[in-house]
Amino acid sequence: MSLQRACRLDEVPADEGLAVTVDDVAVVVARDGDDVHALQDLCSHAAVALSEGEVAGGVIECWLHGSCFDLRTGKPTGLPATEPVSTFPVEVRDGDVYVDVASTLNGVTPS
Repeated sequence: MSLQRACRLDEVPADEGLAVTVDDVAVVVARDGDDVHALQDLCSHAAVALSEGEVAGGVIECWLHGSCFDLRTGKPTGLPATEPVSTFPVEVRDGDVYVDVASTLNGVTPS
């Protein structure tokens, strides 16, 4: 894995994502309880930043049309989106969040 530091864990709000850039890839880091997830910061339906949306119940909701994506899998859980977004491996060490954008957990290549 090629983990790169993305942010501090305490910078990630409990109810919304945090926009970061890792190796020129726009990423949204989000929390679901004690779990931390990283997804491509681009809605597959409307090509807007997912980091502008809300996080709750294991999903992130796109602010524009309400598409929801599972934080673990990147799969859409609510229309109008029908295509998944990339999800990336995450590791938390000493209060820092590391993301590997060279690999995807769900096989979806970042656009």
